[in-house]
Amino acid sequence: MKFLQTILDAGGFDRMISRLAHEILERNQGVDELVVIGLRTRGEFVALRLAAKLGDIEQQQVHTGVLDVTLYRDDVRNHLRQPEVRATDITFDLNDKHVILVDDVLFTGRTVRAALNALMDLGRARSIQLVVLVDRGHRELPIRADFIGKNVPTSRGQEVRVRLREVDDTDAIDLVSIEE
Repeated sequence: MKFLQTILDAGGFDRMISRLAHEILERNQGVDELVVIGLRTRGEFVALRLAAKLGDIEQQQVHTGVLDVTLYRDDVRNHLRQPEVRATDITFDLNDKHVILVDDVLFTGRTVRAALNALMDLGRARSIQLVVLVDRGHRELPIRADFIGKNVPTSRGQEVRVRLREVDDTDAIDLVSIEE
């Protein structure tokens, strides 16, 4: 793996979260009936930050949850090792809520498809809106994000790496080459 460039540093990261929060508030006219759910692992921490920003702006707590889609993935049988299933943590009713589904990078769309299936098993949301920090293209399914932090066109030989202080001790978004 070869580092190519930093797409976003910590300061830009905070500004991106603020902008996304304001866009969500504008579209939803506030946080009433709004819940934020992050996809494990990095989506969960982005969701917590986004919900905190929404709550600060609106002076109202926003329910947050974490969704693990491991068993909903269509490629789980293709891996030789046993998949690591972690808990979904959603302690509130999704019925008739506007769900803000948060992930770090949108690529093929398969993780989002799995998340939609998992959410449908948990209740009937009024709407599901997808937030991603980075849309890198190369979709295999007809899925698009409602809110995008940054579009980063990539080749198949590149990856977008999101680093978060909760996991990686720093906030940054990097572009790396995976071709040797």
